[in-house]
Amino acid sequence: MIRTTLATISTLLALALPAEAGDDVIATPTLRASITVTSDVVRVGDLIDNAGSAALVPVYRSPDLGTTGALPVAQVLSVLRAKQVIGVMTGDIKEVQVTRLARTLANKDLETAVASALERRFGLGDAANIAVTFDRGVADMRLDASNTGALQPIATRYDARSGRFDIAFEISNDTNPTPTKLRFTGTAIETVEVAVLTRDIDRADLLKSSDITLERRPKAEVTGEPASRDRSIGMQLRRPMRSGTPIRVADIVKPDFVSRDQSVTVIYQVPGIYLTTRGKAIESGAEGDTVSVLNLQTKRTLTGVVTGRGQVTVQGASQSAPMAAAVEQTSSLKRDEAPAPTAAAALARSLIQAPASQAQAAQAQAAQAQIAQAQIPQVRVSQAPAKSE
Repeated sequence: MIRTTLATISTLLALALPAEAGDDVIATPTLRASITVTSDVVRVGDLIDNAGSAALVPVYRSPDLGTTGALPVAQVLSVLRAKQVIGVMTGDIKEVQVTRLARTLANKDLETAVASALERRFGLGDAANIAVTFDRGVADMRLDASNTGALQPIATRYDARSGRFDIAFEISNDTNPTPTKLRFTGTAIETVEVAVLTRDIDRADLLKSSDITLERRPKAEVTGEPASRDRSIGMQLRRPMRSGTPIRVADIVKPDFVSRDQSVTVIYQVPGIYLTTRGKAIESGAEGDTVSVLNLQTKRTLTGVVTGRGQVTVQGASQSAPMAAAVEQTSSLKRDEAPAPTAAAALARSLIQAPASQAQAAQAQAAQAQIAQAQIPQVRVSQAPAKSE
C-alpha cells in the first residue's frame, strides 16, 4: 500500500516539473520575412518577433521613402549576433523585405495646392483655370508618413506681370510638434478653354466638327469672348483663318443664305398681296440680315431681309419704291380682302413704271383698273330717283 502511494506521488511530481520549467522558458526570437517601417532606421524589434529588451536597438538604415529593400538572412543574423541577439529562428527565409512607408504628394496635387493659394487673388480667376509650372521640374514628392496634415499656405507672393510665384506651405506632423515646411517657385498663368482650328479655313467654308478642337490657351492671347466648340460648328468665319488660331465669338457668323451676285428670288409682300420675281443680290447675308438686291426687270435696287436660301423678302409697307411686276411674277389675293390703299397705290405705280411697249402699257392700265376696282367697297349703295310731287 505504501509503495503504491509513493509511486503515485512520484508520477505526479514528474508530470508537474516540466510544466513549472516551461513557465520560465523565454519565447524563441523568430525572424520576419517582410516588414514595414516609418522611421529612418530599422530596429531589432522590426526584424524579429520576441526581441525582448533588444527590440529598440537600431541595426540598419531604412530604405528611401516609399521604396523597398532586401536584406540577406546571413547578413541579418551576423548583425544581430553583434547586438547580442542569438538563437533566432529563420525557418526557410532567404531574405527579408524592408519597406519604408511614405506620404506621396503627386505633382498634380502640388499644382492644385498652388492654384488654390492663388485663386481669385492678384487678378486671377478660378483655380481650375490657372496653369502652374514649377521651377526645376518638380516631380512627385515623398514625405515621411508621419506628415498627415494638409498643405497650408503661410506666405504667398505673385507678380502679375511675369506670372512668377513664390509660395511657402506647412504640413502638420504626428510625431513632431514642428510642422514640415515646403516652398515652391515657378509661374502661374490664367488660361481659358477655346475652340481652335485644326486646318486653314476660308470664309466660305462651313465649320465642321473635324475642323475644331478644344485647347487651353493663356487668357492674354484670347482677346474678347472665346467661342465654344458647340457654338462654332455649322458657322462661317468672318475672314479666312489659319490652323491653330483660337476662335472668338466675334470671328464667327451664321452661314450666308445669300451670296453676292447670286440670283435670288425676291418676294414682295403686303397684307393681301404676295408677289415674287427674280433679282440679283448686291451683297451677301445670313438669315435675318438686311441686304440690297437688284430687280432684274426694272433695274431698281431694293432692300430686303434674307428669309431663306436664295430668298429675299421686301416688306411693301416700309418700301418707298416697291419693285415692278415682272413677267414671271405670281400673285395671290385673299378672298373678300382688299389691299391697303397705300400699298395698292405704290404697287400700281410700280406696275406702270417705264413700260417697254404699248401692249405692256395697256396691261399696266388694265392692272391699275383692277386695283381701283378692288378698292371699291363690297357693299354698294344705289340712289333711287327722286319722286316728283
